[in-house]
Formats: sequence, C-alpha cells, structure tokens
Amino acid sequence: MNATEQKIRQQLADNPVILYMKGTPVEPSCGFSAKAAAVLKASGVKFSYVNVLTSPFIMEKLPEVSDFPTFPQLFINGEIIGGSDIVEAMYNSGELMPLLQAATGQTA
Repeated sequence: MNATEQKIRQQLADNPVILYMKGTPVEPSCGFSAKAAAVLKASGVKFSYVNVLTSPFIMEKLPEVSDFPTFPQLFINGEIIGGSDIVEAMYNSGELMPLLQAATGQTA
C-alpha cells in the first residue's frame, strides 16, 4: 500500500461521512459535486470533504481504492455510497438520512 492509499484509508477511518469532490461545498467546481454537497448540506449532518482538484494524488488513486470511477464520491463509515445521482436518489427516497444519522450520531 502506497502513501496516498494509506492517507485515503486514514481519512475514511477518521471521518464517518466524507465527500471527495471537485472544489469545496461553498465553491464547488463542477455541477455533480455541487449537487452532492447540496444534498449533504440539506441533510443537516456534519460531513468532511476533500477537494480532489488540490489533491491530485488522491484524485488519481481514489478510484482504485473505491472501485468507483467518477467524482464526487461519498463515503459513510468507510463504505462507498456513490456519486451525486446516487446520493440524490437515496436522499429523495429516504434511504440516505438513516445512514448519515447512524454514522454521525445526529438526528434531523
């Protein structure tokens, strides 16, 4: 395991809800990242993020670790949930909130 993969695995271990995205939740750099961050903000739970545009090694390595090819990537308790369309669909169907709340110990 190289240093970048170790860093990713440490981030996943340290952050129950983490979004790997292009840009930041305040200033997303792509529409998909904007949508995923908006869903997480709407959920009201605390989440961490990594701007993959300023972390090129993570941007390159994460798809190998997660087996998910595109960004953004949402992880809950170290498990890949998916990208913006999956996150949005799960939020709209009610599937996402229980996962977020269980991971963070927060209630809506």
